[in-house]
Amino acid sequence: MPLPYANIRVLDLSRILAGPWCGQLFADLGAEVIKVERPGKGDDTRGWGPPFVKDSGGRDTTDSAYYQCANRAKKSVTIDIAKPEGQTLVRELAARCDVLLENFKVGDLARYGLGYAHIREINPRIVYCSITGFGQTGPYKDRAGYDFMVQGMGGLMSVTGERDGLPGAGPQKVGVAVADLMTGMYSTVAVMAALWERNASGEGQHIDMALLDTQVAWLANQNLNYLISGEPPTRLGNAHPNVTPYDAYRTLDGDAIIAIGNDGQYARFCEAAGIAELIGDPRFKDNPARIANRDALKTLISAAMAKRTTEDWIKRLEPLGVPCGPINRLDQVFANPQVVHRGLRVDVPHPVAGMLPLVANPIKFSRTPITYEAPPPLLGQHTDEVLHEVLGISVGDIAGLRARAVI
Repeated sequence: MPLPYANIRVLDLSRILAGPWCGQLFADLGAEVIKVERPGKGDDTRGWGPPFVKDSGGRDTTDSAYYQCANRAKKSVTIDIAKPEGQTLVRELAARCDVLLENFKVGDLARYGLGYAHIREINPRIVYCSITGFGQTGPYKDRAGYDFMVQGMGGLMSVTGERDGLPGAGPQKVGVAVADLMTGMYSTVAVMAALWERNASGEGQHIDMALLDTQVAWLANQNLNYLISGEPPTRLGNAHPNVTPYDAYRTLDGDAIIAIGNDGQYARFCEAAGIAELIGDPRFKDNPARIANRDALKTLISAAMAKRTTEDWIKRLEPLGVPCGPINRLDQVFANPQVVHRGLRVDVPHPVAGMLPLVANPIKFSRTPITYEAPPPLLGQHTDEVLHEVLGISVGDIAGLRARAVI
């Protein structure tokens, strides 16, 4: 069956992570995604290693593992947009596309005649999505924005990390570039919505996405905790600001997470842990009381948790409906029977590596399942194919463009 976006063509002028993540989602959903890269170098992340993809002989290639995470199933076309002929090629591609993704600094593409106003003149139906650190407007619009600094500026690091006064205290970034990834996800939703609206209006539009906007927006309950109480949330380590016990605890052989969300779960946990006396303790009688006395409660639970192994706790608590689980390394994650069953690792044929391991899209369709047949492209792998099949440029003219270093 055709995938949901099989009739959509996306021109991906983005690099690094937020834009490419959005483009990869569309590729997974069936869109033809044409990724325009710099001749000779490509997306910056191709060089963000080690580790690098290894060829069939076990030697490092020039493409990093990082690049592979966000560019599956795209077509790579190398075009020098600093050259007038290169700009013409991009405009001609844009005229034949439904979506354009870009994450250049504000105004950069306009200097090349590739801004939204220029592209709209030749293709008024295009959905043009610009992704920047701070958006197209405002006092910070000309600043460069990177995930790490946006995690800090947008409040995430103020609520991430061990709380003050404890060993290891201090703000921490998340272990992946979550501001980039979430901006890519929000951008995907925005483009999908604009494509749907186009069905009614017949017109495309410009979407202005900013990492900072996204970072602020998805702080969710932490935002509302502040806006309603007037008190900025603080770092709590692994603890939850609104419910407890909801934390990581040392066990006899490692760590375990206990994530209790209601009084019934709390009572069953206490009985299983041999601390049933805490059920009727007025300090812990309900969640507000437990929040007020969270330190005393954690001390008592920690002592109980240290008496059993992580696996013992899981076997004891799962049948009782008490949410619990281990803290896994990635080798344990990909060996986990549930992860294996859900097919989250996929192996895709690769022109250099033979087979390349990738991570599946978590979306599971009942009728139009996502397939994994095309790996992330080699630099410029599809230049000739796209210029000939999409733009109708002859083999001879393509050779001339290459001789003039346009492609």
